[in-house]
Amino acid sequence: MITQKLRKVGNSYVVTIPKEEVERRHLSEGQLLMVEIQPVEVRPIMSEAVREAFERSWEEHEDGYRYLADH
Repeated sequence: MITQKLRKVGNSYVVTIPKEEVERRHLSEGQLLMVEIQPVEVRPIMSEAVREAFERSWEEHEDGYRYLADH
């Protein structure tokens, strides 16, 4: 699956296909393609190591973090 931003160009909207994907699928300019349109929500996912580091830091510095959030 590829996620790309919808852009306006003149009176049309376009979604680009990365060159690497075109090459991987052996596509060529002018070829007819099927496109399924679905909105996507992208959210970062915190790795387990980062989550553990955050939780340790939160336990040690919760008062300071809350102070910073209020100021």
